[in-house]
Amino acid sequence: MSARRRLALALTLAAGVAALEFWGGAVSHSIALLTDAVHVCMDVFALAVALIAAIGATRPANRRKTFGYGRIEVLGALFNGALLLGATLFLIYEAIRRFGSPVEPQGTLMTAVAAVGFVVNLGIGLTLSHDHDHSENLNVRAVLFHVIGDALGAFAVIVGGILITLTRAAWIDPLLSLFVAGIIIAGVVRVLRDAADVLLESVPPGIDTSDVKRQMLGIQGITAVHDLHIWTIGSGSHALSAHVLLDEPQLRHGPQVLERLRLLLAERFGIGHVTVQLEAEHCDPGGIIICRPDDASD
Repeated sequence: MSARRRLALALTLAAGVAALEFWGGAVSHSIALLTDAVHVCMDVFALAVALIAAIGATRPANRRKTFGYGRIEVLGALFNGALLLGATLFLIYEAIRRFGSPVEPQGTLMTAVAAVGFVVNLGIGLTLSHDHDHSENLNVRAVLFHVIGDALGAFAVIVGGILITLTRAAWIDPLLSLFVAGIIIAGVVRVLRDAADVLLESVPPGIDTSDVKRQMLGIQGITAVHDLHIWTIGSGSHALSAHVLLDEPQLRHGPQVLERLRLLLAERFGIGHVTVQLEAEHCDPGGIIICRPDDASD
């Protein structure tokens, strides 16, 4: 089964779990189960983003969108993060209010619904873990973290439902709600932070600018690198632009230097979109290598 089909199947299953937990939370009067349903909505969104990114990656760039559609997921992340944060804060308010006015949920129904969610999330995790080609679909790894977190939330609700059934302690339900809400907020903050980093064109995680520059300078003929910029276009798609100064003996070998740079950046750092301007201290003004002004600095 292709990665896109696995994502579509996982999205369908997660949406079903969210609907079931919203129903179960309303019928059983469990604020914890409703909070976990909101948590599952994070999985639904993450899966939808991964699927949209997989589809969008196949769409070519056009005259207006010269980098393609890679940042659709970033816009979705901002919208989803704001929506989930608002819903979670409301549920936190309801959970705190229930400490003062306890409502005993139906522990048996609460446990049964959470158990279904837990099993389905394990199934989603197993379905997505079959995608071994992470270089082709890096979104799958991110989604797996969401699924693991949701499975943890569902397991907590199962334990809470059992304890409520045995002890009839109503305060357990809002306490569980606050626990799951904490997981949601941690995830939302991470999503918003990552989206902001992309929009601010920050250096992608796992890439050290100093290391990139050092490796570029290790290529024969390159004496300096300046105006170096590295950023993310979309999920798993990174870009780099730089000015590269060549020494005199390498002026005739510009294309070979560019090819070595391209291979280095792609294989070592996963940077596939590379724009390099070659420069020289002294050269023929009519040549293809740009002459570097004497007062230019690195």
